[in-house]
Amino acid sequence: MSMLANTDEKFMGLALEEARKALAAGDFPVGCVIADGQQVVASGFRTASRGVMANEIDHAEIIALRHFVKSPLDIPKERLCLYSTLEPCLMCFGAILISGIHRIVYAFEDVMGGGTRCNRQELPPLYRDIDLTIVGNVLREESIALMRAFFSNPDNRYLRDTLFARYAMGHTAASGL
Repeated sequence: MSMLANTDEKFMGLALEEARKALAAGDFPVGCVIADGQQVVASGFRTASRGVMANEIDHAEIIALRHFVKSPLDIPKERLCLYSTLEPCLMCFGAILISGIHRIVYAFEDVMGGGTRCNRQELPPLYRDIDLTIVGNVLREESIALMRAFFSNPDNRYLRDTLFARYAMGHTAASGL
């Protein structure tokens, strides 16, 4: 395994810890960390997905980006990598792009709302003209296990009976929580 792959697994493991915090709180289990290659500089997990009217702004990536911009760290953005346990949605993908992060690593693809596979050449220059690397499937099975745990709990109504829920539940996760 390459050094970069080891680094990706290390930081994705930390993003999975964030996702476990969301799951423990009864929220949709998505976690995110932003790292500079050496250390985590910001993190977040999905909040406010419970109840009748879920808050669709408090995604793990947005929370991590908020923490990062409030930090006193002066890190060149080209050194930053965002790790998310779920492929960023279009909202988060746009925020990541305009934040200047040049590398995104995610665990599990979002077949219903993933934004990283959009055709950036058709987007305005602000979103298009960025040197960007996207890596998927890092610790994918661990993320699927969290999704399955979430959707298996009858108290969790968020995204139940959607394409995403059916897709996540259709996959078997080899590892436990």
